Amino acid sequence: MTEERPEPRRVTISDPQVMRALAHPARLAIMEHLSGLEGGATATECAEIAGLSPSATSYHLRALARYGLIEEAPSRGDARERVWQAFSPSYYVESGQDADSDARAAELALVEAHLARDNQRTRDWIRRAPEQPAEWYHAAWFSDTMLLLTAEELAGLNEAIQQLMSPYLRRYRRTDPPEGARSVAVQYRAMPLD
Repeated sequence: MTEERPEPRRVTISDPQVMRALAHPARLAIMEHLSGLEGGATATECAEIAGLSPSATSYHLRALARYGLIEEAPSRGDARERVWQAFSPSYYVESGQDADSDARAAELALVEAHLARDNQRTRDWIRRAPEQPAEWYHAAWFSDTMLLLTAEELAGLNEAIQQLMSPYLRRYRRTDPPEGARSVAVQYRAMPLD
């Protein structure tokens, strides 16, 4: 029987400065990488993920730390190596319904950065899908579905989907994935249309 792990802390980001700090492709990549790890990573390890030099990556790591998104992790024994970890494996971005125009603009910039990354991942998958093993080719799914829901039904649907995904989260949940498991990006968007 698998031991139930404590629910990870989730951070809500509503400060426009923090949103702007995070709205950079390299920082999004670093945050995603650190959020999926236990034990953290060094600037050199994050540099490969971010596609930058270790010194440029260190700059981004310090900026993320300045805004409380990451923190120093316990050392691995080599005091010269600085190890970083995400403060939280999950964060929620919301400026609030009554936010001013500055906060709304910062939130939009961060959402645009996420959408650009997610759309690029979709394009990359479509390009390389024919060369993938058949089981992955057939398991991947790209869909655009229109539903007719009340606000309560949409909230319930969102909660049910979160519960379905929860056991598969890389960090805190999936400690011993089966052989052949791969990281899978899931973008779920649900919003009412006018």
